[in-house]
Amino acid sequence: MPRILVFDSGLGGLTVFRAIRQLLPGADYLYLADDARFPYGALGPEELISGVLDVIGDATRDFAADCIVIACNTASTLVLPALRAAYSIPIVGTVPAIKPAAAATRSGLISVLATPGTVSRDYTAELIRDFAQGVKVTLVGSKALAGLAERALRGEMVSDDAIRAEIAPCFVECEGRRTDTVVLACTHYPLLLDRLRALAPWTVEWIDPAPAIARRVKQVLGLEAKGRGTVRARFTAGAIRNSDVIESLGLQFD
Repeated sequence: MPRILVFDSGLGGLTVFRAIRQLLPGADYLYLADDARFPYGALGPEELISGVLDVIGDATRDFAADCIVIACNTASTLVLPALRAAYSIPIVGTVPAIKPAAAATRSGLISVLATPGTVSRDYTAELIRDFAQGVKVTLVGSKALAGLAERALRGEMVSDDAIRAEIAPCFVECEGRRTDTVVLACTHYPLLLDRLRALAPWTVEWIDPAPAIARRVKQVLGLEAKGRGTVRARFTAGAIRNSDVIESLGLQFD
């Protein structure tokens, strides 16, 4: 059985975990959330890199992973080189899905909805340069949406107005054309996907990276994992162990 570690700053990586487990149900999983320092978008680069290395290093002392998945755009745009230097196993990151968005748009207007950290990264600018030539890309750095997603998943009240204010800059009209594709460049955001669709001023395609990440994990492991493996969860704050949160995503943590 392959052993897969899925890492995020909080609960957003559960959207990626779910997609991977659907393809590889027989793998053994550790879901690792550094929620003690959530949100990552507020951290400086050096603090983020060293912190992620420390947390994953602690976890792999008793979970000998065959693959590490960084289910966080903000972390992936910085820490992947350091992780790949530290580990000889496959490291799969999560980066803004700008390439498929640029290929899918018909209006030529796409938006990237991300944390401020992801929006400001050179990596994101390079993706736009390499894969979105001829496409107008609007970068939207939301300071609050990841936190709103966590609150909603815990069953707390999150108003429509609060969500609407965070996504409003994604919707651009230019010379008779409208944004038709929005990249969800934070794994927390698909937790709110139904509400994003309902609150959008017009219909767009929302690109969730989780299915593509799951296919990549299956590819790099190069095997089928049948049956049903074990799942463990670890939160650095030690606070999120609410079974209702897990059941709301159709998951069962052992």
